[in-house]
Order: sequence, then C-alpha cells, then structure tokens
Amino acid sequence: MADPRYAIELKGISKSFGPVQANRDIHIAVPRGTIHGIIGENGAGKSTLMSILYGFYRADSGEIFINGKPTAIPDSQSAIRAGIGMVFQHFKLVQNFTVLENVVLGAEEGALLAGSLSRARRVLGELSREYELDVDPDAVIEDLSVGHQQRVEILKALYRQADILILDEPTGVLTPAEADHLFRILKGLRDQGKTIILITHKLREIMETTDNVSVMRRGTMVGTVRTAETSPEELAELMVGRKVLLEVEKAPALPGKVVLKIEDLRVRDEHGVERLKGINLEIRAGEILGIAGVAGNGQSELLEALGGIARATGRITMNGVELPLSGKGADGRARRAAGIAHVPEDRQALGLIMDFTAWENVAFGYHDAPEYQKNALFMDNDALRADTERKMATFDVRPPIPTLAAKNFSGGNQQKIVVAREIERNPDLLLVGQPTRGVDIGAIEFIHKQIVALRDQGKAILLVSVELDEIRSLSDRIAVMFDGQIMGLRDPETTDERELGLMMAGMTGKGEAA
Repeated sequence: MADPRYAIELKGISKSFGPVQANRDIHIAVPRGTIHGIIGENGAGKSTLMSILYGFYRADSGEIFINGKPTAIPDSQSAIRAGIGMVFQHFKLVQNFTVLENVVLGAEEGALLAGSLSRARRVLGELSREYELDVDPDAVIEDLSVGHQQRVEILKALYRQADILILDEPTGVLTPAEADHLFRILKGLRDQGKTIILITHKLREIMETTDNVSVMRRGTMVGTVRTAETSPEELAELMVGRKVLLEVEKAPALPGKVVLKIEDLRVRDEHGVERLKGINLEIRAGEILGIAGVAGNGQSELLEALGGIARATGRITMNGVELPLSGKGADGRARRAAGIAHVPEDRQALGLIMDFTAWENVAFGYHDAPEYQKNALFMDNDALRADTERKMATFDVRPPIPTLAAKNFSGGNQQKIVVAREIERNPDLLLVGQPTRGVDIGAIEFIHKQIVALRDQGKAILLVSVELDEIRSLSDRIAVMFDGQIMGLRDPETTDERELGLMMAGMTGKGEAA
C-alpha cells in the first residue's frame, strides 16, 4: 500500500529506449511539503524519470502514487489534473505572447478569451503577491530577462493549481542573484505546503535548499538521504561511484608570448546599441583568462566577435597577425584557420545541429579537415564515425552511439560533444563560454581537467562563465565586465567574492561607482 504522507511514490519504474535502459526498477518516495533534490550524472535517468511523472513518457513497468492514490499519467494533461507542474530547463513559452497570454494558453475557459484573461489577471496578481513572483502580466516574453521568464513558468504551473512542482536544472541560465531569488520563492512555496522536486547538478544548491536528496547513477536509484545528514563529498561519490575532486587542481601558470591582443573592440547590436565599449585585453600562451560578470554585460558579444559570429570594430591580433572584424575573412572558418576554437555559450543554438547525428556534429566546422577526406569529392564518413567513437570514449559521452541524433543526448552529453570537437583540434586559443552549464559533477571535473591540460600545453584560453566559483578556481587572471566595459583585472589568489561582486555591479573594489 502507498503512504498518504508522501506526495509522490514511484514503485518499480523502468523505461528503455531501444537498447538504452534509461530507468531500471526505480523506487522513490517524496514527503509532502518538502523540497526533494534528485541528482546524478548526465544520462543517469533523472529527466527521463521526471518526464514519466509528467506524462511525457510512459514507463515500461511500475506504479505511480500521488498523495497515496494509484494514478495513471498517460500524458501531461493527466499530470496537470493530478496537481503536477513542471518547469523545464528550456522554457516552453511563446516569445511574442504576453505573460498573461502564456499563462492562459492551454487553460482557456470557453471559446471567448475575455473571461479567461480577466480571471487570469486577477489570479496572477494574487499568486505574484503570495509567492514573490512579481511579473508584469502585459509584458511580452521576449522582452523579459531569463529569470523573469522562469517566474512565468512557475506562475503557469501554480495557475493550473499544481501542488507538486518539478524544476529541471532551474539555475542553468540564471545569474547568482536570480538563483538566490528563485530559492527564496521555492522555500516560500514549500512553507505554503507545496512539494518541490529539484533536479540539479549543483551540490551547493542541494545542500542549501533541499530537505532530502535522492541520487541516481546509470539509470538506478542508489540512495536517498536527509540533506542535513550528508555532505557534498558524499553526494559526489554516490553520483559518480568514486571520489571526485570538488576543487580544481592545477599548477601555477607559466605564461608565454601574447597569443591574442584585443584593442578598442566595439560591437553594436541590430538596434545600434553599443554592447562592447572599447575592450582592451591580452591573453598569453599557457594561461586562462576568466571573464566574470552578470549575464548580459557584453561577455556574449566578446566571444561572438572573437569567434567571427558578430561584426565589430577595433583591432584583434592573433599570433601577431591582424584578423578582420567585418567583411571577407571575418567568419568562423577563418578564425578556425587562424588557430581559434570556440565552445559557444548556447550549445543548442550555436554549437550543434540538433537533428544531425553525433558524428555529423563532430564534423561541424571541420568537415574539410584532411583526415575526414576520402578524395577531392567525398568525405570519409567511416573515418568520421571512428573519430567520433574515439572522442566519445575519451570524453565519456553517454550513450556512446555516434549515429544517435544530438537532440537525443542529455544536455551535459551534448556539451561534451562540443567540448571534445573543439579541444581535440589542438587550437592555439580556446574561446569557451559557460563550459559546464547543465553539466553534472563528474563531467565538470573532467571538462575542467581538459581545459587545464590545454593550458599546460602552452595554449591560451578565454573563459566566460556566470559561475563565480568556476571563474575563481580555473582562471589565472580575472577580468570583470560591466556594461560592455572591463572594470579591471584581478588575481584570483588575492581577490574575493565581495570585491568581484562589487565590480560586477559596476562598483570599484572600494564600493564606489565606476
């Protein structure tokens, strides 16, 4: 019998996709009115399990109980009727609709929308006040920050009277301040009696936010513990099956010659707004220069200008040779020929073609490499597939199937494919944006080691990350960006989060406006 003290009980859940066993005999019980974390490596089966609970997939076997009652969830509408809401890592919002229209979409009452919109406006106001989810109901989604878009997703679920809320990697695209606000909201929801399931790879968030945490590994549930009775080290070992280094181990940098010199770099967006305002930087061989800053302060434009995606003015010199910033030769192919590799911030939009296979994506941008050519007319697909198999083994991509479409890999394994493709080209300069966004603890450790190994081979790395811990632990020097400008350079050994945080907010280390 199921226990009514639990909001959710899953018993014996199994799910396969062809030869891949995503979930194997999963048992989990989530007490009502708690925040329950679910962690595991990429490909461990977390998102599959939650997709079964939300009705996106049907389990091959097993039972679902909601508030002690056996419940069939063949589709997402059944999940919503059972009081379950889900906020996905990639939001399900119509970008040119208003907040109000997105909340009502799919929950209309009758053929005429006026009544539904009027009721929704009233209910949204009540929910916003009760749960600190302040969002303008008439704002258009595409004009909102990522943090506010996430609030809209939560409001959508609450409007549909969800008592159980599932959040899949909710802070992967949030600034630290937005993440802190989100967790205040989640704790408020819990205190109002809601049950929260939090899927995340960030152990700090688990330790600070959850009441209990379940650990998955390779499709199985390996344990559930009270958060107050465990530690990040224990959770990491349960996730990976071995001890994991939570701190980056690296020898002091031995910087050499200047690889990249940036002078008065400026970028304007399509509206003519200046996003980069005269950037001056140097990156040397054998060092990692980290760019710290709140998202939206020019870091993306910096990577895109250097990677040949965005047009710019100013001057950049690579190994003493000036590179064009607009017109002929100012594209990704020319940058690759100059020895620049690029791991973009948005792997799905810029790093992969989601409907293409893994082996086709490994060729993305490098299809004309000599080792992939059979003759002057045809690519050697067999060589490409063999190379992809080798990269998948080296970077532990799961499942290691070169013929699988990129869209069928988890987000973290998609990231590994992009990182493997770019690092394995042995570039003189690696541009890397958000290298571990949505990536589990074991893969984070691996990716960090690969970046440090590249540095130790005498390569230059420009690292952009919204994770301040990642910037501080990986970087040999830190440049702080605010409003398209460099606020200053700092040594990670002698600075601290307070000083960096002030600079990220446009203040000097002494708390004065710049």
